[in-house]
Amino acid sequence: MTALALLALALALLPAGLALANLLALRARPAAAVPNGLVSILIPARNEAANIGPTLAAALASTGVPVEVIVADDHSTDGTAAIVAGIAASDPRLRLIPVPPLPAGWTGKNHACHILGEAATGRHLLFIDADVRLAPHGAAALAAAAESAGAALVSGVPRQVTATLGERLTVPMINLLLLGYLPIPLMRRLTDPALGAACGQLVLVEAEAYRRVGGHGAIRESLHDGVRLPRVVRRAGLATDLVAASDLATCRMYTDFAQAWAGFSKNAHEGLATPRALPVWTVLLGGGHVLPPLLVLAAPLGAGDATLALAALAVSLLTRAAITLFTREDPWTIPLHPLTVALALALQWNALLRPRRAGVATWKGRTYPAA
Repeated sequence: MTALALLALALALLPAGLALANLLALRARPAAAVPNGLVSILIPARNEAANIGPTLAAALASTGVPVEVIVADDHSTDGTAAIVAGIAASDPRLRLIPVPPLPAGWTGKNHACHILGEAATGRHLLFIDADVRLAPHGAAALAAAAESAGAALVSGVPRQVTATLGERLTVPMINLLLLGYLPIPLMRRLTDPALGAACGQLVLVEAEAYRRVGGHGAIRESLHDGVRLPRVVRRAGLATDLVAASDLATCRMYTDFAQAWAGFSKNAHEGLATPRALPVWTVLLGGGHVLPPLLVLAAPLGAGDATLALAALAVSLLTRAAITLFTREDPWTIPLHPLTVALALALQWNALLRPRRAGVATWKGRTYPAA
């Protein structure tokens, strides 16, 4: 048991060291002058009547750089198109375009983004989800970051708004994985596709580079554009970057645990839930974040070294606290951290082991053949 506690401490120290390096790197990135050129803010929307009004108000309030805002209405059956059309009537910077019928071999979001990319006229293309609220300086800051870094693609995680227990138990894994396990300083020095990462909620791409690499058409079958698109860009020898985006945008992804479970499950097979990757991630995440509290509970029974177990738990919670405070997430999620990681692993294993159905529900009620 002492050896197990030592292993837990080592596995907790790994993300702690990476998080420290990453947070310092994100904080130290110098700001650049706002580049010249139009930014196209591109929003795929399917049945987003509850979100689209505030999202458009925020996008149209952008400052520091000229913007056009284009919404692709993807066969909505609610009032999405009418809301957009009403706002567009009073602001010529906003356009509404219909999405053609979904071709075979495409997922819905990628097809809508492809249509948006074709319609955009800006120097930079800023793809945002319909539930993302840009800060007034958000678009300009992302364009400036791309200019400063010489990156073809720049992304960041918006500040995640979580109002229910189910959201607080699931959503924080996004920042833990990016900031605790992706070596951002190394990513900035190399163009290895394996180091590519983005948050699909907020992605800015240089328009010429986007079209040169094939844009969303190059990942047309994917359900995880945040993983696949930056890797396509890096495979072409171009740089991608991550920035601290908690003050650039906000997003409430889901409203309860059921939505979060379904949402994270749909693209698990393109993330951690593969036969090769998931056992490794289970050791890394389970050993570094779930095992320490179990060893602390077992220590009074004479099972193992209490000091080492407490040290591992402290390192794990301090890492999560540092990431949470840096990204301005809900601090009440910090004590839930071991359970959050355990649930994330359960979700990934469920996605990997469950029998494949004839179709998998994905984006806004569409189904696609199982891979």
